Amino acid sequence: MAEQDEDQDQGRLTRAASFIFLHTEHAIYAALGLLLALTALAALTEAVVLTWGALRSLGGADQILEVVDRLLFLLMIIEILHTVRVSMRSGKLTVEPFLIVGLIASIRRVLVITLQSSELTHAKDMTPEKYALFQAAMIELGVLAGLIIVMVFAIFLLHRARDDGKPAGEEAHEHAGG
Repeated sequence: MAEQDEDQDQGRLTRAASFIFLHTEHAIYAALGLLLALTALAALTEAVVLTWGALRSLGGADQILEVVDRLLFLLMIIEILHTVRVSMRSGKLTVEPFLIVGLIASIRRVLVITLQSSELTHAKDMTPEKYALFQAAMIELGVLAGLIIVMVFAIFLLHRARDDGKPAGEEAHEHAGG
């Protein structure tokens, strides 16, 4: 009889601890989501200001790259925010949003390297230091290209492996809403 009471007490304690941890996790996810949303709004505001400035001055490649860079950064924040939302809703952490964020980050880096390399190749005096920087940039571009191909292939495989073909998070929406 004492063993049964002990099992019931342990079961209640386990349920109470699980309840506390679950609600703590949700509170942290909510706070993180709020901070990400505020960051996204700040990034959006900055992107609008940069875009407006580039349009008014018929911006060159540097300004356009900066606008695209900010927009891609904003897209990364939104994708992370989506990941937090899906994790809160389903209780699972999915891989696909992280692959998408990595893909966007890699593309951002490719754009920056391309602009920097363009400036190096248009310089009149190609010093050994500039040549070494150009070579390093080309190696980094090659590595990034390989990384981008791997991430795109991984996303493709994830989509093929799913039974319903929906992106990550869609299934949680159906169960939560209906």
